[in-house]
Amino acid sequence: MGNRILIVDDAAFMRMMIKDILTKNGYEVVAEAADGQQAVELFKEHAPDLVTMDITMPEMDGITALKEIKTIKSDAKVIMCSAMGQQAMVIDAIQAGAKDFIVKPFQADRVLEAISKAIG
Repeated sequence: MGNRILIVDDAAFMRMMIKDILTKNGYEVVAEAADGQQAVELFKEHAPDLVTMDITMPEMDGITALKEIKTIKSDAKVIMCSAMGQQAMVIDAIQAGAKDFIVKPFQADRVLEAISKAIG
């Protein structure tokens, strides 16, 4: 149906913020991960339609996790989440296959716009 989402962020507060925006707008959050390694495992397990991926995380960063997910499913849809001042990493992420990126702190309309654009 195009609305099952995996949220990946090492900050529980950020995951909660995104989850709140998504569930209020009819999206189903199938799983949440606190680092890139967990994200890859959960992606294999749940096969979500879309992943929101933090860039800076312990264990495995978001760009590495993005590349791993792309090897599992080449057309996986991933939106990167970054703090201000991470432009170089955002460019790396887009080159690695991210569909879009959203900047923290999240604005609901921007999150929803990025997701609907990525899912199509």
